Amino acid sequence: MKNMLKLLAAFGATCLLTLTAFAADLTPAGTWKWTSPGRGGGPGFEMTLKLDLKDGALTGTMVGMQGPQGAIPDVAIGDASFKDGLVKFSVTREWNGNKRTSKYEGKLEGDTLKGFTERPNRDGALQKSDWVATRAK
Repeated sequence: MKNMLKLLAAFGATCLLTLTAFAADLTPAGTWKWTSPGRGGGPGFEMTLKLDLKDGALTGTMVGMQGPQGAIPDVAIGDASFKDGLVKFSVTREWNGNKRTSKYEGKLEGDTLKGFTERPNRDGALQKSDWVATRAK
């Protein structure tokens, strides 16, 4: 009987550890990187996104960079959510008195976020493109 209880306790502990590890893998928290294509087939540029998930609330920062038209500062993400493995957020950047909002949506698959982004082009029409981000280690 004691051996059976020990076996059940060991099995329960193993299940708990497995579930904990699985849940940790299901968080979008971390640093994500991908290459965004350049305009008109020009060279792309590396994008970096830092996400945090606390108490069910997704927050984060799109890290700034040196763009072709000058320095682009860090900007906080907005309208962020994480539910059923789906990450959604928007990024609003302003330059030369113009504001542009890009919306991102991606499915979390381990250390990969695969989805699409939607942003206005120069004429104001919405442009949709795929993006695949990898968690930096």
